[in-house]
Amino acid sequence: MSSSQAAPDAADAAHSLDPVPAAARESTAVSQFWIWSGANIAPINWVLGALGIKLGLGLADTVAVLVAGNAVGMSVFGLFVLMGQRTGVTQMVLARSAFGRRGAYLPAALQGVMSAGWCAVNTWIVLDLVMALLGQLGVHGGNAVKIVVVVVIMGLQVWIAASGFHAINLFEKWTVPVTLAVLAAMTIVAWSRTGVKWDFAGQGLHGRDRLSAMTTVMTAIGVGWGITWFAYASDYSRFVPRSVPRARLYGASVLGQFLPVVWLGVLGASLATVSRTTDPGELIVDSFGALAVPVLLLVVHGPIATNVLNVYSCSLCAQTLDWDVSRRTVSYAVGAFATLFTVLLVFQEDFAHTLDAWLAGLVTWVVPWAAVMAVHFYVVRRQEVDVPALYDPPGRSRLGDFRWDALVSFVLGAAATWSFQYGVPDALKGPAARALGGVDLSWLAGAAVAGGLYLLLSARAKGRTPA
Repeated sequence: MSSSQAAPDAADAAHSLDPVPAAARESTAVSQFWIWSGANIAPINWVLGALGIKLGLGLADTVAVLVAGNAVGMSVFGLFVLMGQRTGVTQMVLARSAFGRRGAYLPAALQGVMSAGWCAVNTWIVLDLVMALLGQLGVHGGNAVKIVVVVVIMGLQVWIAASGFHAINLFEKWTVPVTLAVLAAMTIVAWSRTGVKWDFAGQGLHGRDRLSAMTTVMTAIGVGWGITWFAYASDYSRFVPRSVPRARLYGASVLGQFLPVVWLGVLGASLATVSRTTDPGELIVDSFGALAVPVLLLVVHGPIATNVLNVYSCSLCAQTLDWDVSRRTVSYAVGAFATLFTVLLVFQEDFAHTLDAWLAGLVTWVVPWAAVMAVHFYVVRRQEVDVPALYDPPGRSRLGDFRWDALVSFVLGAAATWSFQYGVPDALKGPAARALGGVDLSWLAGAAVAGGLYLLLSARAKGRTPA
């Protein structure tokens, strides 16, 4: 869309890439808290919390990593939320300021693939929980039943996402408080009746082995978890009026992420001291027995709330690529793709390791992109972005089609991230991480290389047309 077009009114703002006008900015800090809480009240965090126990860590080490890592990751996430409020544009449109009009296609395409993939992963977890619930009710079925469940759940997710931001906002506003109440009751039951081993010491890891396991969990559900949400942040905060105090918006968004991720991660880790399986459905059924039935009915909300954001942001990425397709059409196409991918995931035997590999791969590109964006917005541009220039047509953009300082920094930062990564598959075990004995410093290395290099290169290009 061109900046010369009329700005969308309040009714159309949820479907447009153009800057959200003041009349359509009706979201509040509390609404943002519900959105980000809903996106993270998901059984996937049980899996990741339990992963620390499976890797041999004790409960105390796992909890320490969860709290410290998320405190760092979520605090930076809040800075990306503020970008959306200040500019009124989506995260990938804003990336044009640093990467160029066509250069921004690269992160937009990566984010689109990532969010579509997440939709499938999270739907698989919903499927697992629903099948566990049906088993408690005495209903058992094969792959045909699973496929029917996938289609029904995916249809609900896609319908809400295709309806736009306001539908997402209402869904989270009315369902998240109830879900939090159920999780509170579930936590009380888990910690009072299941025999959690609070002094669980793991496999007695020491030295480098212990550090390696802790840094792997740090990348999966510590700092790395917050990082995976950076590319979504502005898509939703762009609907918050600039009159809302920045500190209030920042605090609500960060807390909305931090609270459920740490809460569910700790819950998953504690349950894993009783049942060492990392399968989310089995964790709940083993721990709650008959009580799993009412719990599962409401916990299913979590992945659905997450996938609503995945589908919505994926459709925005497609528009950012200048595809001449409506956002609704893209949403339905994403749903069809994710349905097929979910069916494939049904046949994955060790979900926890597959998930860890997936998350580690995501950090490889998100970390350097985020570092470039943070340096560009807060240091180079000092929060003053030429918003109309973001919508110049390709080939005639005041930003230029490709901004090589950002692209080079991004690529080299991704290489550094991989080099210091110690994922589960051999392909994700970088040479630097191997040399360090399995210590994973991928997020730190990628951020330092990409951010530092971009700061240096952009300082040498001050004569270039400002963005």
